[in-house]
Amino acid sequence: MNKPLLRIRLETAQDVVAARRRSRELAAALGFSPLDQTRIASAVSEIARNAFEYAGGGEVTFALESERSREALAVQVRDHGPGVRELEAVLDGTYHSPGGMGLGITGSRRLMDRFEIRSSAGVGTTVTMARDLPHERGEASCAELERIVRELSARSPQEGVHGDSLEELQQQNRELVTALDELRERQEELSRLTQELEATNRGVVALYAELDERAEELRRADMMKTRFLSNVSHELRTPLSSIRALANLLLNRLDGDLSVEQERQVKLILSSAESLGETVNDLLDLAKIEAGKTEVVPAWFEPADLFAALRTMLMPLLDTPHVTLEFGSTAGLPQLYTDEPKLTQILRNFVSNALKYTERGQIRVGAQCMPGAGDEERITFFVADTGIGIAPEHHQIIFEEFGQVQNRLQQRVKGTGLGLPLCRRLAALLGGEVGVESEPGVGSTFRLNLPVRLATSIEDEPETSGDTAT
Repeated sequence: MNKPLLRIRLETAQDVVAARRRSRELAAALGFSPLDQTRIASAVSEIARNAFEYAGGGEVTFALESERSREALAVQVRDHGPGVRELEAVLDGTYHSPGGMGLGITGSRRLMDRFEIRSSAGVGTTVTMARDLPHERGEASCAELERIVRELSARSPQEGVHGDSLEELQQQNRELVTALDELRERQEELSRLTQELEATNRGVVALYAELDERAEELRRADMMKTRFLSNVSHELRTPLSSIRALANLLLNRLDGDLSVEQERQVKLILSSAESLGETVNDLLDLAKIEAGKTEVVPAWFEPADLFAALRTMLMPLLDTPHVTLEFGSTAGLPQLYTDEPKLTQILRNFVSNALKYTERGQIRVGAQCMPGAGDEERITFFVADTGIGIAPEHHQIIFEEFGQVQNRLQQRVKGTGLGLPLCRRLAALLGGEVGVESEPGVGSTFRLNLPVRLATSIEDEPETSGDTAT
């Protein structure tokens, strides 16, 4: 809904000056800031000048526009001239007339919140534009609008024509000086911001350079650590092999009989050498994986053969009558195409840990097929025990290198915290992942999920074992 305020006919150049002056006065009365008053007055002046110069005259209508609980000062400039040629080019800024009409229209369009122009040859041009009233200003009442209109109407646009023109010119000069001052301040602020941004950019560049340097240092340190672990592991293997061989010679009585105490001591030596050998092997395997020197050699094999080998390998480690080691049925399980030694190493570590932390009860080893993404078939191996269990907040720690959880069996059971991290790395090489479900006092179930068929190039994959029809 529009509430009419003022109307000015554009018949002389002085009427253009009057339209500019009345638009500023009306904007001031409606609570616009001085800068917005200048914007509105400049836009009205430009469009009114176009109407007078190109159409020979017209009229300017001011109204208060109310729409969706928002009020705006609406201005309409109408003429009956020849219309605007190449209006689209004018609006997109690509056409400028010798008199500057194109610049006037595009400039006014930027100064107002809403701007619409309709023009046709022989009918004329109508420009409608509006500027929203300030948010902090309340809704204008009818009495207030009547007062504003009455005060402005009392000032005849033709009073003191030459004086009004001079005063308006002086006002435009003041507005220009103010705009130039504001522009200078903004340029200075922009210059300060640019300098701050450049300083920040230099800091960011320096930070990135330092991060790159630290990353390179970490990479070199990681390579040195891997090389050190590999070299130390190789150097330790030889004396450990000698220790084990000599201990076995003594236990086999090749150099004479041993007393009961001597036999006990030699067995301790052999047990310590075996434990240290396992640690050295884990270190060497981790070093190879980190260095990218671990090869995966997949082959077809039966899960039953895998469990049989594990049973033969692990039964000698079961040295207490209070714990039983059971292997689940492999009936219905498919053939596997993966690296059997690495799979065996993972399951052996799982069972070895279960034996260490299970004082009584049972340890079950089994497997079951699981659906995978798409057509991929996956299998999950699990080792479940009735041991002391692991608190949920420690489930992630045990798969980190040298990460150990303190418990009441820690003094009796020695470890380095390398077995489970190695299992995690080996599982990743086989395209799988490891996980654990455990609660203190209930037991633990370690799982290994991996594809039944390890993804390899077709050329490298051998044919499935078994007879083929001819």
